[in-house]
Amino acid sequence: MRYIFCLSLITIFAQTYTFGQFKNIVLDRQDSITRAPAEPSVAISYKDRDNIVGSAILDKVYVTKDGGKTWSKSRLTSSMGVWGDPVVISDRKGDFYYFHLSDPTGKNWKSEEILDRIVCQKSSDQGESWSDGASIGYNHPKDQDKEWAVADPNSGSIYASWTQFDDYGSKDSTCYSNILLSESNGGKKWSDPVQINQVSGDCIDDDNTVEGAVPAVGPLGQLYVAWSYGEKIYLDRSLDKGKTWLRNDIVVVEQPGGWTLNIPGLNRTNGMPVLICDNSNSQYRGSLYLNWSDQRNGEDDTDIWFMKSANHGDTWSVPVRVNDDAPGKHQFLSWMTMDETSGFIYIVYYDRRNYDDLQTDVYLAYSTDGGNSFVNRKISETPFTPDAEYFFGDYSNIAAHEGRIVPMWTRMDNGQTSIITAIIEQEELTGVERAEKKGKKSR
Repeated sequence: MRYIFCLSLITIFAQTYTFGQFKNIVLDRQDSITRAPAEPSVAISYKDRDNIVGSAILDKVYVTKDGGKTWSKSRLTSSMGVWGDPVVISDRKGDFYYFHLSDPTGKNWKSEEILDRIVCQKSSDQGESWSDGASIGYNHPKDQDKEWAVADPNSGSIYASWTQFDDYGSKDSTCYSNILLSESNGGKKWSDPVQINQVSGDCIDDDNTVEGAVPAVGPLGQLYVAWSYGEKIYLDRSLDKGKTWLRNDIVVVEQPGGWTLNIPGLNRTNGMPVLICDNSNSQYRGSLYLNWSDQRNGEDDTDIWFMKSANHGDTWSVPVRVNDDAPGKHQFLSWMTMDETSGFIYIVYYDRRNYDDLQTDVYLAYSTDGGNSFVNRKISETPFTPDAEYFFGDYSNIAAHEGRIVPMWTRMDNGQTSIITAIIEQEELTGVERAEKKGKKSR
């Protein structure tokens, strides 16, 4: 077993909550030694909501065991290499799984072949130490990219989906991208990947590439995967725990302009979908929720969208605009989660509603009625201004459990990135909402 190293303790004062503002916690800042942190992911232990694990590129690990009062920062190692696209999830046992790309320059010590694959490393001690990792989807010499993962709340099975490129970045018309999925019981050994998409994309890493695959698991072990391709969002499903899949993928919704978005100040931005299934005991149990962004209202007006399905994705509700500002501003890079103990839905995203320049805030939208309506709340303490000359990352992230909501995002100041989080309680959100309603009635 390989253990994390370079442990440094970051002491954080207890969060304060004043006038609807949430204390922003700086987990990491760019330095001259490691790659600039970005693309955060976060998970809350299902056994102990005070135990939270976060990640960021290329190999960062952030751990708290006291609900965010103090955090440790370390770096992940693996004999297969650690090369970005970090994803952290938790299972019902309280174990954590850290998914990432391998080092494309690394070599197999036996065959000396150059490898490219998804790697899963597991921690059974609250994020303190991690296994060396298990290989997922090794299919030399093809390129593996953009993975995401989910844990089955009942069986304990872990599922990962991702895009496989014949040759990443190639403009050859015979070069294809496809969506793959693999399963594991415990994260040590993974099944041979299955291709689930019917229509392949190109390898350019643009709108006509199949990309952004996010898996979801239903209450009875149903499997769902959503992704973007060619100005549409697709869904495939298996109602028998992965044994069979649809012959024809479901086109869920149009995505005008495609998943590649032009946002001033960012060198690249995507609107890829996020998919979750409701495993709560609420009246919405079993529903599918889909979140994405697009520019259907114009290139100067990017919006965050939400849809839901109560029949395994056969039919969907009309798209709901999540951000509640006036038209004409950019909202982008959203991520969605839900608290399975309450059935509440949470979406974090970047927002420029308050400015006429590139200044950017972070907002949290939440729904207590199965996505029928959303309340928007600004959660960043101060705005920041990104610079397109520097890499900002492809996603933010958010986790929620037992009334605790933990968004995690990247900000950029003078071209340097930092990783920010906040520890938010649903009671605080509800309290502000009640106070605002009371204030409106008294006017």
